[in-house]
Amino acid sequence: MKKLDVVAGALAIVGALNWGLVALAEFDLVAAIFGLDFGETNAVTRIIYGLVGLSGLWLVARIPALTGRTAARDHANA
Repeated sequence: MKKLDVVAGALAIVGALNWGLVALAEFDLVAAIFGLDFGETNAVTRIIYGLVGLSGLWLVARIPALTGRTAARDHANA
């Protein structure tokens, strides 16, 4: 799962940087890479946006494991 965590983290970073560019400069890097204007999408960009979203969900679900906190370990230390 470590490799999947790294891929998910990288995609989440790409998504965060893209949203930062959208907010600060009204520039959509993902759309620009694929020759589209701001706000335009096609099948490829929607797949990328979907993967970024899934990466976020994956990382949220993995927070306990990624931070080293699990229910069993926390209960044992209480």
